[in-house]
Amino acid sequence: MDFEIRKDRSARAGKRLVRERIAYFDLVERGATSREACRIVGINYRTGKRWRNGCGPAGPLDHGRGEPPGESPVESPVESPVVSGTVRSRYLSEDDRVQIADRRRAGATMRQIARELGRACSTISRELRRNAQPGSGDYRPHAAHRRALARRPRPKQGKIAANPQLRQSVQDGLDRRWSPEQIVRRLRRDFPDRPGMRVTHETIYQALYVQGRGELRRELTRALRTGRAMRRPRRQAQQRTPRMAAPMVMISERPAEAADRAVPGHWEGDLIIGKDNRSAIGTLVERTTRYVMLVHLPLGRTPDKVRDALIDTLTAMPAHLRRSLTWDQGSEMHLHHQFSLATDIPVYFCDPHSPWQRGSNENTNGLLRQYFPKSTDLSMHSREHLDAVAVELNGRPRKTLNWDTPAERLAKLLANTR
Repeated sequence: MDFEIRKDRSARAGKRLVRERIAYFDLVERGATSREACRIVGINYRTGKRWRNGCGPAGPLDHGRGEPPGESPVESPVESPVVSGTVRSRYLSEDDRVQIADRRRAGATMRQIARELGRACSTISRELRRNAQPGSGDYRPHAAHRRALARRPRPKQGKIAANPQLRQSVQDGLDRRWSPEQIVRRLRRDFPDRPGMRVTHETIYQALYVQGRGELRRELTRALRTGRAMRRPRRQAQQRTPRMAAPMVMISERPAEAADRAVPGHWEGDLIIGKDNRSAIGTLVERTTRYVMLVHLPLGRTPDKVRDALIDTLTAMPAHLRRSLTWDQGSEMHLHHQFSLATDIPVYFCDPHSPWQRGSNENTNGLLRQYFPKSTDLSMHSREHLDAVAVELNGRPRKTLNWDTPAERLAKLLANTR
């Protein structure tokens, strides 16, 4: 067999390469002795022996297991995840790690290696970060493989149970009725240079709640705010109560005539909220004329009160000026379907966190804060006062209306329909 031995035999260039390993097993399968195969491919006899027979424990990371005998690697281990009818393991094999070391020494990037191995780039990055030699940072595939095997067994001993000082510090904090987050933050401040004395608050909760771990005394749960000895599961998303009583029709389904403001009668609505969220005023803006109407809500902003107030306000307008209403996804519109049945006005809802979809209304709400400042009780304003504010706003010339006022534009629409 003709095999070209690499000229660079330095440790930096690496001796355990996939090409040599493939050639070694090929020679052994053809009948060559292990020593002769090692000489031909240019490796040490002990390296070939370890490849063929495995090795005994090499240190504390092996935990007495050592390394099993190797198998002949395939020529193209990365072409497909299926090799010889078996699905590729979720874990990196020793041959994978040999190829990683080989390609890294050849100057390949992590993305190139990942593509060749058919793995995610994060897998290669995590492998190099976790299993490189401590201190030097060199990546040695066989030592890396032993480290990975040592970390794999489950279940593992928890961090709190493995560190008596950490356990005592956590227990002392719980005895003083500190929350797990307070304990964690205090440990980081008191032991800034000791990673072994750092945990997350979730680790403390699991040490208290998870049965069978026994890392902390169960009676310490009484020191928690809730006093519960077991975790209360949160409701699943499909079990949550819907915000709206009927399905929402989104703004993407609103007629195009409303989007370009060519046809009057399409309204935008919202609430401005008073002090401590206890009072509110409804605001309605017609998109074409920017005409403003204020909705009186003296008894609160529950869905039924908002529904009734909107019905009273909008039914005062002519039918051709009641084409649609656009609102955000606030819970005050929980009964939007009842409003639509009473007024024959469809309600369209904006996307979450998209106030620009009701731009005219948002701008008007900013103007109204001059009359109704934040952190004030809005229930003190009478129906007459709200009407007076609306009249004043509708009498302001607007640049977007070519300096007409909203009231003038609305009067023209009403005059043209008579």
